[in-house]
Amino acid sequence: MTPFQTLTGTAAPLLEKGKLMSNVDTDMIIPKQFLKTTTRTGLSKGLFHELKTRADGSENPDFVLNKPAYAKAGILIAGENFGCGSSREHAPWALLDQGITCVIAPSFADIFHNNCYKNGILPVRLPVDVCEQLAAQAGGANHVFTVDLATQTVTTPDGVTHAFDVDPGRKSNLMAGLDEIGASLTVADEISEFEHKRRLMTPWLEPAR
Repeated sequence: MTPFQTLTGTAAPLLEKGKLMSNVDTDMIIPKQFLKTTTRTGLSKGLFHELKTRADGSENPDFVLNKPAYAKAGILIAGENFGCGSSREHAPWALLDQGITCVIAPSFADIFHNNCYKNGILPVRLPVDVCEQLAAQAGGANHVFTVDLATQTVTTPDGVTHAFDVDPGRKSNLMAGLDEIGASLTVADEISEFEHKRRLMTPWLEPAR
């Protein structure tokens, strides 16, 4: 997993009628017809498919990620309850395939929130009014933000800094590029030693040979 430490890049505001889009579910992020693959590549073509394409299949020029200024956005700003719906892990995979490694929103669905950390995406929770301010700035001429995980801050184009909270363990793993399995393997020797001692102390638990 690619470590997340500091990200400086374009932030794309996900808007609906001029306001941050709330309750964006995982089927909106990556519709079911794109879930046939088990690989993590190529999913960006299905990312927000219903938003970025018209009924006739042509590209919707009004969708933010279709606009040249946001085509390579690394940060997505959204409304409340982002990632709700089904538990499909393809949702963070599709965001990653697009190049988005940070999502800023007032709140996230729990399973999506957990899946972000397992796949190298930093989900940042900030108050609704702050997210609205960030979205307004991202829609301006300068939409380059800096997200620093070490200091737990988001810095806007005009230099204003907003602090966010993150679980210390998840922070450490994300900065090191470790998912839960990778973190467990860092103490593989200790695990082996424990298993060896357990076998000596409780031999009756060992399967018959």
